[in-house]
Amino acid sequence: MDKAEIYRKLEDEARNRAAGERNPIANAANFAALMWEYLPDINWAGFYFRKGRWLVLGPFMGKPACTRLQVGLGVCGTAVAEGKTLVVPDVHQFAGHVACDAASNSELVVPLFKYSTIIGVIDIDSPSFGRFDEVDAKAIESLGRLFMLRSDDVS
Repeated sequence: MDKAEIYRKLEDEARNRAAGERNPIANAANFAALMWEYLPDINWAGFYFRKGRWLVLGPFMGKPACTRLQVGLGVCGTAVAEGKTLVVPDVHQFAGHVACDAASNSELVVPLFKYSTIIGVIDIDSPSFGRFDEVDAKAIESLGRLFMLRSDDVS
């Protein structure tokens, strides 16, 4: 199955799982599980939600993770500070990278927007260098928009 087909099936399944459910934690849990199930060559997939100057761990699949990340630091914090998706082919070359899992070598972080405010991120790690590209970025941005449309405010 090609990458476009994988993402099409992932988003269709996420849409079905979120149908009629507005709880953001329930939806984030299912979205994380679906990313874990559908995406090859990843070792972590999940959410961090913004609480002031911090990103606090939300639902995820993978090894235990950092529970708090400071906005402006690391890949997740930088994505929030810059307000944009980050595709990092080699996290070891990213200034200030926060290593929650030493096995991670590349990362994709997508900010979650409510209007112009970032309320959190979707974070996906891979043990392979260069695992993520613009196709992945656009597909996970679309998944993030679906999450935001189907979920009430995270508090």
